[in-house]
Amino acid sequence: MTQRSAIHATFVVERVYAASPARVFSAFADPEKKAKWFKGPDEWGPGDIGFDFRVGHGDHSIGGPPGDPPHRFHNRYLEIIPNTRIVYAYWMHHGDPLASASIATLEFKPEGDKTRLVMTEVGTFLDGWYDAPGREEGTRWLLEKIAPLVEG
Repeated sequence: MTQRSAIHATFVVERVYAASPARVFSAFADPEKKAKWFKGPDEWGPGDIGFDFRVGHGDHSIGGPPGDPPHRFHNRYLEIIPNTRIVYAYWMHHGDPLASASIATLEFKPEGDKTRLVMTEVGTFLDGWYDAPGREEGTRWLLEKIAPLVEG
């Protein structure tokens, strides 16, 4: 039998973009923009993605390294306040097993002509599939991919 565990963790990632809150928010709200940054590494190949940016609806992204079980991300938007805040619940599977479940809050804070994005995640990491340091690193990597889309 699989060794069962549940590790709880919270982390905060901040990133300042040289763009207005509306431009940064659009990277999450516009499906064409989000498809450019919300995906795995190029070597994973094209994944199965879908976006439905409405409260009560959500997104999915399924993909992974060739030959490995897929990483499957699903979320539900709980609150969307344009250019101000997004709150969503999400869960990930590694192949079939549920590997993590989280609540994430994105805050878009104006700082002059820039925006400070503050992402706070409260997560439960199950049975050793994922962990908070790895998730935080992946989050930072994804948020860096937004900069060229909004700062141009």
